[in-house]
Amino acid sequence: MRARRDEGQVTIEFLGMTPLIIITLVLMWQFVLLGYTYTLAGNAADEAARAGTAVPQGQRAGACQQAGLDKLPDAWSGEVECSTSGGYVRATVTLHVPVLFPGAIGFPFDVKGHAGAVEEVKD
Repeated sequence: MRARRDEGQVTIEFLGMTPLIIITLVLMWQFVLLGYTYTLAGNAADEAARAGTAVPQGQRAGACQQAGLDKLPDAWSGEVECSTSGGYVRATVTLHVPVLFPGAIGFPFDVKGHAGAVEEVKD
C-alpha cells in the first residue's frame, strides 16, 4: 500500500500564498487610485484654464477655481490656483491621493495637474 504523505499539501500552500496575493491586489488597487488621481488633476486643470479664458480678468479667479473643482468627485479634495500672464491663463490643480478608499485618509504627497490656454476675452 502506498503512503499518502502529501495529502492536503495544496491547501497548505494556498494558505501560505494568500497574504502575498492579498498584498499584491491591494498594491495594484492603490496604483489604480494614483493613476486616476493624476487623470482627475489633469482634467480639472484643463477645465479650470478653459473657464478662465472665457471671462474678464476680474472674474477669472473665481470662474477658474469653480470650474476646476466642479468636475471632481466628492471623495477627492484639492486646491486650484489660476494665474494670467502675457495673454496666457495657467491653472494648477493639486489633489490629495487617497489611501485605499477615496474619501478616507490621504498620502502625505499630492498630485499636481497643470494646464494653460490663450485668453479669449480682453478687458
